[in-house]
Formats: sequence, C-alpha cells, structure tokens
Amino acid sequence: MVTSKIVTIERHILEQQQQFPHASGAFTGLMYDIALAAKIISQEVNRAGLEDILGETNEHNIYGERQQKLDLFADDIIFRINDHTGRLCVIASEENDDIVPIPDQFPTGNYVLLYDPLDGSSNIDVNVSIGTIFAVHRRISGQDRGTLKDVLQPASQLAAAGYVIYGSSTMMVYSTGQGVHGFTLDPRVGEFLLSHPNIRIPDKPMYYSANQGYEKYWTEGIKQYVAWLQGIHKDSIYSLSNRYIGSLVADFHRNLLRGGVFIYPGDLREPDKPYGKMRLMFEAQAMAFLVEQAGGYASDGVGSILSIQPHDLHQRVPLIIGSRDLVQKAEYFIRQTDAEWIEAYTAYRERRPADL
Repeated sequence: MVTSKIVTIERHILEQQQQFPHASGAFTGLMYDIALAAKIISQEVNRAGLEDILGETNEHNIYGERQQKLDLFADDIIFRINDHTGRLCVIASEENDDIVPIPDQFPTGNYVLLYDPLDGSSNIDVNVSIGTIFAVHRRISGQDRGTLKDVLQPASQLAAAGYVIYGSSTMMVYSTGQGVHGFTLDPRVGEFLLSHPNIRIPDKPMYYSANQGYEKYWTEGIKQYVAWLQGIHKDSIYSLSNRYIGSLVADFHRNLLRGGVFIYPGDLREPDKPYGKMRLMFEAQAMAFLVEQAGGYASDGVGSILSIQPHDLHQRVPLIIGSRDLVQKAEYFIRQTDAEWIEAYTAYRERRPADL
C-alpha cells in the first residue's frame, strides 16, 4: 500500500530550523506555542453553541467595538501560553490599548508577538468562519523588556506571520519567509498535519471580495476599479464573481487558494480621516507578508503595505490584497482619479512617532 508522507506542524517547523545551523530553537518553540494556542481556541470555537461563551461582554476595545466573550478567551489563551517561555520581549494584541509587557517574574527573549485573537468575531453568533492572525518581529531596541519601538516595525522586517481559520475544518497557514504552508487540524489525534505545502496564488483569478454596501462612500478610482473587475468597464479583461464573507481571514484564505483580490479601501465617510478600516499591526502586516510569499501583493492604494513605517499601535490602513496584477491595477485607477484622497491619506501614512 502506498501512503503519503505525514508531516506534522512540529516536524515541519523543526525541518525548517535545520536550515539555520546557529538557531537556538526559541523561534521554533514560539511557532509551536502558537499552534498549541490555536488548538485550544479551535476546541472552544467548536463548542461555542453549547456553552455560555457566545455573545457580547460589557467591555469595549480600543476601536470602540464591544468585545465578544470568545474574543477575550482567545486573547487570554494566547497571552498565557507565551508570557513565561523566555522567547518574547513584548506582546501586542488588538484587544489591548497598549503593548503588553512580559510579567516581571518571567525571562524575556528576542521576539515580539502581535496578534488579533479572533478576527471576524462579530460573526461568531451566526456561525461564520472566523480566525486568529499573528505576526512575529525580532527585537531591535536592545532592551530586555521590549518597547514600542520593537513593535512598530514595517512588515518587511517580519520574521514570521500567519493565521488560523476556524471553519468546516481548522487550518493554520504560516510563513517564515520560505514560502507559505498550510496545516489542517486532525481532531482525531489533535495535531496539525501538512495539507497545503508551498501555497501559490493561482495565475487565473476567480473572485473579488468587497463590501459593496459601502460603495456610495468609495472614491471614484475604487468604483472604476470594481467595475473593471466585474467586466463592465470599457478596459476590462476579467469578469470576476464577488464573494464577501466579512471575516478577513476567511475572505483572504479563499482568494489565496482560488485567486482573486480582497478590497477594503479608504472612503469618504469622514473626509478628514480617509484611512480605511484594517489594523496595520494586527491584520494587514501579517496578510501582506503571507501574500508576498505566495506570489501576490498587498497595497494601501498608494504603495506596498510591507513598506509602511508604522506610527501608531492601532494605526488603520486601506487594504487591497491578492493576485499581484489585480492589486497593481487598483493602484493604477487610484492614481488616475483620486489625487485629493492620495494627498490626504499620504500625510497620515507618512507620520512618524516622536519616540522612534
């Protein structure tokens, strides 16, 4: 009987570590700890309808959004698995206003962990796919206890990034700069098994993902671009179907495997704040790193997400991400028609924090 090679996520991480003879193993341990947190969160997500963990709390996060009970559970699990290992110098979570220091009683290490514990959590109560997003930077401050400087690094400096999608199955997709690899959780043995090695975005795109309920707020360039994607613009070469779930992880995952583009642009609802919705540090950076490793591209409409020097922990950005030619076409339409928006957004994009 012929059987395929079974590769667990632990084995895969260790095999990648062997390419770096001087590696200490700390990074490998960090990645496996993230996988462990994902298993625990997955178990609770799958039981969410059976226990009193669904619904909202009375607390709000920094964005003014009411925090979900499962949000707080996931946030706590990721922190408690990683706070004492001696691998991290500082942690940052979307659910916290400021960076989260490693407790004084624990040793520190050379890495920085940023994460969105449950992306798409507003969909929890209606059983739509949600996910966890994470990114890892290396410490640059020289301080044992990490600082904001260690966190506010451009995505081009990431050591690793990934996401976990909790859907019909649980998958962890990650990259350490050596391609993008996907692992599916086998609930029978409680282990992530390699199911999608060396993921590349297909050359032929199938979908675009955009919330067209907000179309009335879009800039002219984005309106023309979406018409081009639909095949109704005079210069169209595609006629793509719109698939929009409203969970970034789910929309990104589908387009990564099938080809396409996710669009959450800046808009004109608040003309003095045309910044978009996506969190640079907790969503856009990780996804930009992954898509580039898979042959795609991520832009804020002005330039590469990877090149943005962050100036605020909770900085927001527009996000256009997916197949490279589709994203570059969006930049073209924006340059052609949205000069006023570009000027306003660029001033925000190029801010620098006073303490960096």
